[in-house]
Amino acid sequence: MGYLQEVRASANPLLIRVSIVAAIGGLLFGYDTGVVSGAILFIKKDLHAGPTEQEWIVSVLLLGAIGGALISAFAADAFSRKWTKVVSGSVYFVAAIACAFAVDVPMLIVARFVLGLAVGTASFVSPLFISESAPPRIRGGLVSFNQLAVTTGILISYLVNTAFTGVPGNWRWMLGIAAIPGAALAIGMLTVPHTPRWLMMRDRDDDARKVLERLRHDDPHADVDDELAGMRDANKQESSSRWRDLVSKSIRPLLFVGMGLAFFQQFVGVNTVIYYAPTILQHTGLTSSSSIARTVSIGITNVVFTIVAVVLLDRVGRRPLLLTGTAGLTVALAFLGVYFWSPWLQHHASWTALVGLILYIAAYAIGLGPVFWLMISEIFPIGIRSKSMAVSTMVNWAANFVVAGTYLTATQLITTQGVFFVYTGLGIVAFLFFAFRVPETSNRSLESIQSELTSR
Repeated sequence: MGYLQEVRASANPLLIRVSIVAAIGGLLFGYDTGVVSGAILFIKKDLHAGPTEQEWIVSVLLLGAIGGALISAFAADAFSRKWTKVVSGSVYFVAAIACAFAVDVPMLIVARFVLGLAVGTASFVSPLFISESAPPRIRGGLVSFNQLAVTTGILISYLVNTAFTGVPGNWRWMLGIAAIPGAALAIGMLTVPHTPRWLMMRDRDDDARKVLERLRHDDPHADVDDELAGMRDANKQESSSRWRDLVSKSIRPLLFVGMGLAFFQQFVGVNTVIYYAPTILQHTGLTSSSSIARTVSIGITNVVFTIVAVVLLDRVGRRPLLLTGTAGLTVALAFLGVYFWSPWLQHHASWTALVGLILYIAAYAIGLGPVFWLMISEIFPIGIRSKSMAVSTMVNWAANFVVAGTYLTATQLITTQGVFFVYTGLGIVAFLFFAFRVPETSNRSLESIQSELTSR
């Protein structure tokens, strides 16, 4: 049975609402990722920001996100997944308003760091919240709602950037509108129940049963008693696990794969494309307004191919999409490197830069984009999963920070084409790593996945 058929058979309005509201956490990151790409073109003029200050304005959010991911690893257990997300939405709302009213670069950098704390928290808790609420049969697709929300947020931000390009105080409006999804997350999370897994952790078994029965209402495949028993066993394992268990012989190979996926998801240069797409297109001779308008096509491509990935993940499997997408984005990176290396292409066929960016984002959206977040929720044993996911998430944000924070400086040191050729080389290394180290996780037990990785 296909994924959409499984959703119709296994989901109910409450489960869909829970998944959509939780996924707004992904939309927060997606919106900020895209909106700053257009806003920075006007911020640098209005606040007189040089290349280094621009890099900090863009990337400091990611530094905050590392801290947010670490905080959420503890807060999600101590205060619940639900209230952690309510707080993160509220902080995002306040920080977005502060960004809009920033009077100088230091104030903007501080506001975006606080914004990053909220983004990092939401990025960790969103897939965790959905995975603890969804039935196992459709968990893969529902968890990928988070990545779909990220790409939707990017597209919305590109449309906002285009709409406000000619408006006085344009960048302030661009950044300030981010308060809307922040408020939506905080308010929306107040309307959904705690996850059954967290309620079991707090010894609220009767409440966990009531919530799970509501989430599985009319699901012909549901076995509430079996799921509750599984949660009870998982909680026992989780309570006995410690952070030092991450370096144990049985967990190290799994953590290596999770961290590798996290590292390469960023070091193939995706957020260079997202954060600096208008800047890259400006290098082709386009004006600020034209380059911002062209990024809408990148955003549409991102959403469309993420939807394709969501539909195919449970049918085709994780590895085929991961390998195909990585191969495709590597070819696109090489193409962009050649474009910026060739004066002839830049003079006679400037449109090919946009084609290269669209091919790149399509390949990323169908592979590394959704597969990373899904796989780190599947490859780790239940008893150590939250800690392992937290480490993988922090590695992902750290890699994102390095990539976003060095792009402009790197283009000055080794040229734009040099940067894309470096990413091309990393894309090749990523493909080989995935081919030899990353297992297929679709329709497999955690035990068989762990056995395969530990035997290598």
